[in-house]
Amino acid sequence: VQLVESGGGLVQAGDSLTLSCVVSGSTFDFNFMGWFRQAPGKQRELVAGLPSGSDVKQYRDSVKGRFTISYDSDKNTLYLQMNKLKRSDTAVYYCNAERKDAMWRPTYYWGQGTQVTVSS
Repeated sequence: VQLVESGGGLVQAGDSLTLSCVVSGSTFDFNFMGWFRQAPGKQRELVAGLPSGSDVKQYRDSVKGRFTISYDSDKNTLYLQMNKLKRSDTAVYYCNAERKDAMWRPTYYWGQGTQVTVSS
């Protein structure tokens, strides 16, 4: 399984940006896919998630109403549409997928990360 992100960059506050994550390999049995981010000196945090078998999308409070996560199964691509960006959104964004085996043990897959920098 490989996850390759793209779409990061330098934008101004209030701008929009869309991140993409192309997933290759066996993708049919992921139980979770999502976007995380890590700012300098801070822990990696979940930004948005897509649990499999659920229509409920997860968002951290600080991005609700501004970010939208989606998955195109035809293209095997996970997206994160980010609107009304703030300086506090500046971070390296990582694509993530999780698979659990028959014993419910998780295996995590990560992309290489893409930098998002929001200037004022």
